[in-house]
Amino acid sequence: MYGLAASVEDMGRPDSCRVAMTVVHGVTQVGFVVVSTIFRAKFNKAALALLRVSNQNLAGGVYSMRLWSLHPKYLDPQGLVALWREALLARAVLRGETRGYTRHPQLERFKAHPHPRRAINAYLAAVQDEATRRGYAFDRSRIGAVREVVAIPVNSGQLACEWSHLARKLTVRNPAVLARWSGLSMPACHPLFRRRVGPVASWERASNGG
Repeated sequence: MYGLAASVEDMGRPDSCRVAMTVVHGVTQVGFVVVSTIFRAKFNKAALALLRVSNQNLAGGVYSMRLWSLHPKYLDPQGLVALWREALLARAVLRGETRGYTRHPQLERFKAHPHPRRAINAYLAAVQDEATRRGYAFDRSRIGAVREVVAIPVNSGQLACEWSHLARKLTVRNPAVLARWSGLSMPACHPLFRRRVGPVASWERASNGG
């Protein structure tokens, strides 16, 4: 079975719920299970509804990957969960555990790293750190060993492109999070990356809905 199964325990608040979920991610066309992880986290009801839509897309074989260069602190709850899920999928690809997504453009810079597996572990660790800061409990055992790695350069143009892309997403699904960063002139990058001056990356496909 592919997708997301969730049980919800009412916390007695109209705007929130506690979700205990087991996530088993896969892609039906190629018929493999990518990863399974268990975590508990607080989400508002809107985020839970969006997660159910994401689950339906997975079950139907609709799947895109976005490994943000931006710091994960800018993501809303749905975005952070999606990043965790997609980075775990990327880890499985880089470890040769799947036959799908091996040529996905989001993986190019990880493949070019001297130690791709260490790089994706470091990437996931920063996502998990942000989840912990928010009070979520993403299963760190899914990451593997985390070692010091060489930073990956990211162009200023790429960060600006991703910021615009994220802003469009948040305008629709979580304006309150976007408003929190309304005065931001230059977003920080994910801890794995190092900013440099340059254009949008050649692998970027944001215009195609990634």
